Formats: sequence, structure tokens, C-alpha cells
Amino acid sequence: MPLIYCCIFLFILYALLITYFTLAWQAIPVFQPQPAAPLKLSVVVPARNEEEHIGALLKALQQQTHPASHTEIIVVDDESTDDTAAIIKSFTDVKYIRVQHQQQGPAYKKRALTAGIEAATSDHIVCTDADCIPGPEWLSSFSSCIQRYDPAFIAAPVRFSDDHSLLGIFQSLDFMILQGITGAAVHKGSLAMSNGANLAYSKKAFEAVDGFNGIDHIASGDDMLLMQKMKMKFPGRIQYLRSEASVTETEPMQNWRAFFNQRIRWASKATVYSDAKIKAVLLLVYLFNLSFVVLAVAAIINPAYAIWLAGCWIAKTIVEFPFMIAVSRFFHRTRLLKYFFFFQPLHILYTVLSGTFSQFGQYEWKGRRVR
Repeated sequence: MPLIYCCIFLFILYALLITYFTLAWQAIPVFQPQPAAPLKLSVVVPARNEEEHIGALLKALQQQTHPASHTEIIVVDDESTDDTAAIIKSFTDVKYIRVQHQQQGPAYKKRALTAGIEAATSDHIVCTDADCIPGPEWLSSFSSCIQRYDPAFIAAPVRFSDDHSLLGIFQSLDFMILQGITGAAVHKGSLAMSNGANLAYSKKAFEAVDGFNGIDHIASGDDMLLMQKMKMKFPGRIQYLRSEASVTETEPMQNWRAFFNQRIRWASKATVYSDAKIKAVLLLVYLFNLSFVVLAVAAIINPAYAIWLAGCWIAKTIVEFPFMIAVSRFFHRTRLLKYFFFFQPLHILYTVLSGTFSQFGQYEWKGRRVR
């Protein structure tokens, strides 16, 4: 029975957490841009071996409603070995930079971003990844948000564009959870969460927190760890931009190995957070999911635990479903909710595995083996 009591205790804490995020997400106002003179924006894109995607992104940036005269596009080639450089150079209105990593350590993307930010002529930096596609109002929404709120850092929504395969559906559901929690946490000012595929910040703010110094010993964290530094330096000036116009799309991972490598990379920065609250949330989520694994093992030894395992599976779905409904409506992905219950075991297992393996050994990303 101690195991059951422990599971019930973790479930109560988890249910309270998800309820908090659900209410917080619903409280985020939808941003309505107001007509105003456009700001000068510098879009910084790090790219490594992105010959399949970079052209589509640059075309999307050329099709923005934000005036081209007020848009600076900087692509930083992170030692690509394919035709990425040639494709970038075919766009005459794009500033091309190639970085050569003289320093040791895994912070390749951070060094590429730093090179792009240093070259930017605007104080307003907008970042996305080379495999993303923003809508035509993307930059205009950032320009309007900056003028209205004067934030030091803006986190904005990301969704997956391909969700027709089982792997794509699973990733879309999982990513919507992360995106919903991001919006809720940022709106409440409780946690520093963001995604490097869609964010913006002031160049002066970046310089004021000394850029990525202090967080350059791990490969990940160019988004959340930087946001954490800015949250401490500029309290009250962190903004979540909830707007359909601000959404950018990216493709899910194409196979399970790439998916796990991505999630392990994301989870690898967990121990670097200085904020005790986010560490507590991550630990609770990890332990709650781990309790399912323990219950499954216990059910093999004693079948009586199988009923408790099934009950927890159903209870977890019931608690999370209102949150998923609210978030999926914003991302126009409610058609995926019919799969949610059935993907729970896989989601639980991957959460435990990625949380465990992220703290041990190495992983492969963009052709590099990093820690």
C-alpha cells in the first residue's frame, strides 16, 4: 500500500499543477495588433546542413507583410557540409555569415546566434530555426507587440506542420502540451519557458545579461536558459505573444531515434536551471510518470496492481483533457484529441527515458555528438 499512497500523492500534486496551467492558458489574452509605424527588425537564423529547408524559410521571410525596408535577414551558417551556403547566397537580400568554431565545448548554436546578433543593425532580434515556416503576418505581430509592451524577451507559439503518421500525431500532441505549458507559465511569470524556433529579444537586453556566457557549457538552452537570465535581470518584461499571426510551423522528427535525440537534448538543460520552481515542476512531472513504470512492474509481480495502473491511466487523461482541448483549439489541432488516451503509455515511457538519459552520456544532433 505505500506504493499506492505515493502514487495518489503524486497524482494530487500533478492534478493541481495541470489545473493551474489550464486556467493560466485560458487567461492569456489573444494579442490584437494595432496599426503603427513598423520597427526595424533583425531576423537571425542559425543553420547547419539545412539544404532541404532553408530556401522555403527565406521565401517565407520575403513574403512578410512587414516592410522589407525594415527587415534585416541574417543567416549564420554553422559549418554546413551540404548546399546550405549556396542556397543562402542565392538570396541577394540575405546577410550570410559562416562561423568557424575555434572554441571547445558543445555550444555550437549559441556561438552561431551570437555571431548573428553581433552583426545585427537593429536592437530588436527575432529568432527562428532554419526548418521553420512563419506566416506572412509573423514579423508584423512581433513589431506590434514590441511597440505596445516594450518587452526584453518575447516567447511565441510553435506547432508541427505534419501530423499524419503515428509518429507525427504523437509528436504534435506532446508538443502541444509543451507549448501550452510555455504560454501559461510565461503569462503567469512563474517559469522561464520558450522555444528557440520562435522568440525575440532586445539586443541591449542580450548584451546586458552577457549573452550566453555562463550557459555555454551545454548544447541546448539558447532559448529557456537565456530567458531565465533575462527574467532575473528584467522582471516583468517577459511577454508571451498569443496570436495566430505569430505562430511558426516546423516539421516533426522523421524517425524515433531523431525524436529521442531531440527530447534528450531539450531535457539535458534541466540541471542548469537556477530557478527552484522549474526544477520542482520538472521533478514532479518526472516522478509522476515514473510512478506508472513502477506500477507496471508491480502489476507483473502482483496482478492486483493492474487495476490501479489502469485507474491512474484514466485519471491522468481526465485531468489533462481540458488543458489539451483549450490548447488544441488555438493550434487548430482538435482532430488529434481522439488519439490522446491511447498515446498515454508511450508518452509516459518517453518522458521517463528522456529525463533519465538526458543526465547521462552523450547524444547526436546535427551530425555532432555532444553532451
